[in-house]
Amino acid sequence: MDSISTNDCMIHFNESCYVALNKHLIDNNFSKIFILVDENTHAHCLPPFLQKMATNVTIEIIEIESGEVNKTIDTCVGVWDTLSELNADRKSLLINIGGGVITDLGGFVACTFKRGIAYINVPTSLLSMVDASVGGKTGVDLGHLKNQIGVISNPNLVLIDTQFLNTLPKNQMRSGMAEMLKHGLISSASYWNKFRDLSKLSLDNLDELIHESVLIKKHVVENDPFEDNLRKTLNYGHTLGHAIESYFLSNPTKTTLLHGEAIVIGMILASYISTQLVGLSSKTTKDIKDLFLSYYDKVVIDESDYPPIIDLLKYDKKNNHGNINFVLLEAIGKPTIDCLVDEAIILDAFKFYDE
Repeated sequence: MDSISTNDCMIHFNESCYVALNKHLIDNNFSKIFILVDENTHAHCLPPFLQKMATNVTIEIIEIESGEVNKTIDTCVGVWDTLSELNADRKSLLINIGGGVITDLGGFVACTFKRGIAYINVPTSLLSMVDASVGGKTGVDLGHLKNQIGVISNPNLVLIDTQFLNTLPKNQMRSGMAEMLKHGLISSASYWNKFRDLSKLSLDNLDELIHESVLIKKHVVENDPFEDNLRKTLNYGHTLGHAIESYFLSNPTKTTLLHGEAIVIGMILASYISTQLVGLSSKTTKDIKDLFLSYYDKVVIDESDYPPIIDLLKYDKKNNHGNINFVLLEAIGKPTIDCLVDEAIILDAFKFYDE
């Protein structure tokens, strides 16, 4: 696959990753290299990655615990302390090897340590390859509220080696696929239609779809790097999806949802709302719901869950002037932003999902 150039960094794929990495290490004369991993990527991804690195620079490994629950300022403090104890300086490099938690948190750590050190992202989950790989969003959660603290700053390089996907369980693959399906809904009916029958999907097909997904997000981000207009469309399904994810994360009686699992629910709800408010055909909404529920298990959301989920909408990062702003679809590939939605329609959307 061809490398992709964005405004501020290069994205490389598979074997070209390591050619680009080793050239970057030679060209920049880093004082020390730190690699941030969790226990899973430490065991499964770090060994083959190290085998392909060619450098005499000292390498230190920093491990944090996996999972969204650890995407916190407290974890950042631990990493900052470790960097200080190991004598990291402003010419140090941080390489983040992992899923979205590692790349978001590691990027934020790098951007803020000594007011900014260089970093490279090596996304190892499908979700992080097609989502966290482009756009420079870094940050952590604030309690159970998603991505409330962070900055936008691009890594030096993004290295996407799809062989790392072989280490993922099926539920993590499905979580990442949700973001790819979203890219189809907001940008391209032809891309959306490629997901009609995943039983025919091979690894080569998946590589092509990942590459296309990255190109879709690159186009959006380059045209709106700070989420003033077009970039908001990437949040399709995320307004309610993030609220559902946060609610299930914070409620001890609920089973925690993966990001993609929550976003799928959010996209079904947003599709229903789109039919009510901006003219998305009811047939398209039914097709969207049917396709998602053919790949993803239905989640039980009780009526008693609706009010606390809706209450969490006020924390959505797209909000302004007290308004909760939704991204909706007029048609597949034709999103519209900054839509205001009455609570009654949101409640009806939950009932539609539950039918």
